[in-house]
Amino acid sequence: MSTKTVYSIRVPVELRKTMEELKEINWQEEIRRLVEELVKTKSKERLLADAKEIRKAMKADVSAAELIRADRDGR
Repeated sequence: MSTKTVYSIRVPVELRKTMEELKEINWQEEIRRLVEELVKTKSKERLLADAKEIRKAMKADVSAAELIRADRDGR
């Protein structure tokens, strides 16, 4: 069983004609590479945004200096 699937797109006729003239380019491979790159980039952006939201929710109402002072005073 194949681990790949087909995803079709529509392009303007003029663009397709130009692509066909540029025979030295493997369009299938180039488009696949660009899609993979975009998916990785957008996934990283989404993970970073989620992490920022989690960090924002975790922030303490107390400063780091106050936490250190409380820890030292507790010894």
